[in-house]
Amino acid sequence: MKALTGKRILITRARHQAESLAAALDAEGAEVLAVPAIQIIPPDSYAALDAALSDAAQYQWLILTSVNGVAVLAERMELLTLKRDVLRHLKIVAIGPATARALEAHGLHVDLIPRQYVAESLVEALREQVAGQNVLLVRAKVARDVIPLELKKAGASVHVVDAYQTVVPAESCAALREIFSAPDNLPDAIAFTSSSTVTNFFRLLHQAGFSSLPKTVAAVSIGPVTSQTLREHGVGPAAQASEYTIPGMVAALCQWFAPQSSAK
Repeated sequence: MKALTGKRILITRARHQAESLAAALDAEGAEVLAVPAIQIIPPDSYAALDAALSDAAQYQWLILTSVNGVAVLAERMELLTLKRDVLRHLKIVAIGPATARALEAHGLHVDLIPRQYVAESLVEALREQVAGQNVLLVRAKVARDVIPLELKKAGASVHVVDAYQTVVPAESCAALREIFSAPDNLPDAIAFTSSSTVTNFFRLLHQAGFSSLPKTVAAVSIGPVTSQTLREHGVGPAAQASEYTIPGMVAALCQWFAPQSSAK
């Protein structure tokens, strides 16, 4: 029997990013309920990003913190008719392997991936290398400020530009109301892949008329930052991925349910 056979897993990733997680869970036998807690939309303006890319020679470092940011960077370069060569001199940092693969798919060499795929680990890897240098950080409009604040303390000049912003999908409220109105058919677990998915999920849950997450539903987190956000919403993570990736998330779910399956 597969590790997640008979388990209903709710995933909260943006719709265009949910396929890989859904497929991996399906391969382990899970029934997947996809209710996106995030929708990716353009920033208020691309002006700052376009200007930075057009004058990339002023920077020594480029930091990308998501696959979404890589996609937008590539799109803007194409629209501006900029060749990849304008970024060749830069040392490029990717927050994790998925972001690195996306960069390499666009022909951009990644110089550094932090040991752990979180902002704090990225800062630790760069702290001794950026003094007196210009850093371009391409990210979501609203994000944690760990990277720019800490790199500035290390002596870098950090230019933060918005590549996209996230909103709460309006249609997801009705979907959650339907799911959580059936006590006998609740999901066994919810997979949270970012702090934003946690925050938006609980906003949607409250809008749907529920004050809290049922205690029978396990919250599983992709990493420590997401776990901390869960705790801030009064939910202790049942499990946390050892590797902060989608495969790591799937492994954490399988390990969490393994004792229950063996006990039956």
